[in-house]
Amino acid sequence: MAQLSVELPTPEDAMRFGRELGQLLCAGDLVLLAGPLGAGKTTMARGIAAGMGVSGRVSSPTFVLARAHPAGESGVALVHADAYRLGGDLAQLDDLDLDTELERAALVVEWGEGMAERLAEDHLVVRLDRRPDDVRVVTLEPHGAWAARVAGSRLAG
Repeated sequence: MAQLSVELPTPEDAMRFGRELGQLLCAGDLVLLAGPLGAGKTTMARGIAAGMGVSGRVSSPTFVLARAHPAGESGVALVHADAYRLGGDLAQLDDLDLDTELERAALVVEWGEGMAERLAEDHLVVRLDRRPDDVRVVTLEPHGAWAARVAGSRLAG
């Protein structure tokens, strides 16, 4: 499957899209949120968490690097990480032990592109862009088994 792009005119649309994506996640899933500052990565992470039914407030993990949210309705825990402060340092990424977290949780990583995809061959890059009119455009870039999962989901249409 090629890339899929969707316009999200409002923050509510971004939350809805994130919820739909969150409903697809299983333990072992890796989702990388990419885009410039202010594109809506943390809002998307909140939507994903809502779709998974996890408990706890979802906020940017920039200063703590990773937050674990216990499993909720879906039975799958969420680890929400932010690789921005790592500056591309793969040793620091390894220190977070995120590959171990993938055994029991879905992992959503902001700013992880170029680093975190090595944690799982099957991963989904969610690229967010904010146009001057404040409309967000999300582009899904599935890798490995994610191509079939996205194609067969409500995200594809």
